Amino acid sequence: MTKAMLSKQLQAVQFAMWELHLYLDTHPDDLSALSLYNKYKEKNEKLTAEYIEQCGQLYSDEAPGVSWLKDPWPWEIGGNG
Repeated sequence: MTKAMLSKQLQAVQFAMWELHLYLDTHPDDLSALSLYNKYKEKNEKLTAEYIEQCGQLYSDEAPGVSWLKDPWPWEIGGNG
């Protein structure tokens, strides 16, 4: 699966989880909604693991260190030619 496809699926699953979370705030006794939320949570964990395996870290706070600070900044690379 491509990075774009994985990203799109993750966004959809996380959106569904958020909407169910909001619903469950006002309907805490709805067991079917809770079950559906847990299914999406499982799917989110699997998709996140797949994304990290294929594409690298998903969030910057998951990456070890701050390697981007070691890279040259655009103005350090040079002029326009």
